[in-house]
Amino acid sequence: MAKKTDDKSNKPNKKPAGPRISNQKARHDYHIRETLECGVELVGTEVKSLRAGQAKIDEAYVRLRDGELFLVGANIATYPLAGPLMQHEPTRDRRLLVHRRQIAALVTHVKQKGKTIVPLTVYFHRGWAKVEIALAEGKKMFDKRQDLKSKQAQRDIQREMNRRR
Repeated sequence: MAKKTDDKSNKPNKKPAGPRISNQKARHDYHIRETLECGVELVGTEVKSLRAGQAKIDEAYVRLRDGELFLVGANIATYPLAGPLMQHEPTRDRRLLVHRRQIAALVTHVKQKGKTIVPLTVYFHRGWAKVEIALAEGKKMFDKRQDLKSKQAQRDIQREMNRRR
C-alpha cells in the first residue's frame, strides 16, 4: 500500500507531533524580551498526559535553584489509564534541561529588577518534550490597555481592507 502524500508534492504527510499547550496570559502580562527552547525532565505518565493535551501552564513560572532551572506551578494532569502506583504528582517541580552558559546568561538578566522567566509553550519536537521559556519584563496597566487598543485598530484596518477588495 502506498504512503499518503500531499497534492502539491510527492513528500509523505507528516503526522502532527502532538498538542501545543500555550500560556496566553504570559504575552498579555509581560513584554517578551528573549525566548529559549529547552527540554524538560518528565516521568512516563507525564509524557502520556502531555501527548493527550492534559496540561496547564497559565500559572507556571521558572525558578533558579542550585544552578538549575525548574518549571514551577505547571499542572500536568494524572493519566487515567495508569494504575494508582504509576501516577505522578500533577504540580511537582520539573527540571528544565538547559546549558550552563544559557543559565548564566539568564541569571544575570533575572537579577535586574522587574525581569522574570515564564514558560510560553509546551510541545513535542522529534519526540522530545520541549518548553519554550522567555525572559520577560512585567507590563504596567497602561501598557496592557495600549496593546488592546493597537490590536483592535489592526483588526479594524484589516476588516476595512478585506471589505474594499
